[in-house]
Amino acid sequence: MSDVVVPAAWVADRLRDDDVSVVDVRDVWEYDGIGHLPGAPNVPFDDFRSETAGEAGMLPGADRFAELMGEAGVGADDRLVAYDDTHGVFAARLLVTAELYGHDPAKLHLLDGDFSAWRLAHETADGTSDPESADYDAAFRTDGPLVDLATVEAAVDDPEAVLVDTREAWEFEEGHIPGAVRLDWRELVDDDSRGLRPEPALRDLLEERGVAPDRRVLLYCNTARRISHTYTVLRHLDYPDLAFYEGSLTEWEREGGDLETGA
Repeated sequence: MSDVVVPAAWVADRLRDDDVSVVDVRDVWEYDGIGHLPGAPNVPFDDFRSETAGEAGMLPGADRFAELMGEAGVGADDRLVAYDDTHGVFAARLLVTAELYGHDPAKLHLLDGDFSAWRLAHETADGTSDPESADYDAAFRTDGPLVDLATVEAAVDDPEAVLVDTREAWEFEEGHIPGAVRLDWRELVDDDSRGLRPEPALRDLLEERGVAPDRRVLLYCNTARRISHTYTVLRHLDYPDLAFYEGSLTEWEREGGDLETGA
């Protein structure tokens, strides 16, 4: 395993390192009213999502993302650690967005667990963090993991690829891309620890669903939020060939793609 998903102790040891930026992606009321990790600025999830401004799907646009990261004090060469209070699904979206805009994937980390788990054993802070602004260059990576509709269409009939639907069972049964396997992102999370399930359990689950490291894995959901978490977990498990369908089922249906129903 890599250090893509990092334990609270790893983060606590680096909170005051100059080259580590810890970012809170919860809503403002949570950040202000409940507390946050010491020194962490707030970049709410909705601030780095857009239906119109970005290069694809819900991406915010390179200029907007660079502005947000710079205002939060995140440097382009920093180690970026993200967290939320929802098992990491919103925080993972920030990390994927950063990767798509050129941040070194080796410097992108998800806190294992979330704020509720952190506060049980570690210090928190109140008030608003006021970081010193930083330079953050962002440019959309055309060679990144994001793939388009045509690539997904080709993968439907490719035995070397596996399409993975990260939505809930009832959503999958109502309609999914033909041939896709279901892997609800929440199945990767332990409800008690609020972090990832143990590695052996994760690998057993993935093998059971046919999501093997030697296949090309193409992920989708409805609007590319939930796949962000699954993508981050599979990176953590060193899956070498991952694809991220930003358009997801929203685009697939809009463009007239066929759907299968049932479990």
